[in-house]
Amino acid sequence: MNKRDHVLNGVLLAIGLGYVWYPAGGVATLQTIAAVAVPVVLGALLPDVDTSLGRHRKTLHNLPVLALLYAFPYVFANLRYVWIGVATHYVLDALGSKRGVALFYPFSKTEYGLPVGVATVSKYASVVTVVVTALELALVAAALHVAPDVVPSLDVVPSDVANALARLPRPW
Repeated sequence: MNKRDHVLNGVLLAIGLGYVWYPAGGVATLQTIAAVAVPVVLGALLPDVDTSLGRHRKTLHNLPVLALLYAFPYVFANLRYVWIGVATHYVLDALGSKRGVALFYPFSKTEYGLPVGVATVSKYASVVTVVVTALELALVAAALHVAPDVVPSLDVVPSDVANALARLPRPW
């Protein structure tokens, strides 16, 4: 997929996650969308930096990089949702493109993907992006309803910040 389609995927995913976690469409939905949108879109673009750093669809398109980005917030307490964008980038490249991704690089150069993908310049690339995003959101929604204890919550405001905000004097 191209950059535009990865941004489209990240934006649609952020909006969809807001509604999957908080379907009522209230303040919690909007807070989730706002908190998730920028990191997910940045994560959706990050793997393609490898076009300048090394071998495209290998250097930053693999599970060790995803694991590092997933663990990053536990050490540095920021970039909490970037891994979601990176993971969805991998899914989109594996399902939506002809080439696939080298998920186990540098241990293996084998690229994994479906033989039915489209070229990144195809007029169908955006349609494939929307379909893959819808499938990703359907899987998250199904997992949330089938096994809610397994799916991590998207607490957009940490409890210590929420408690501090609750103690602030109200101007009204």
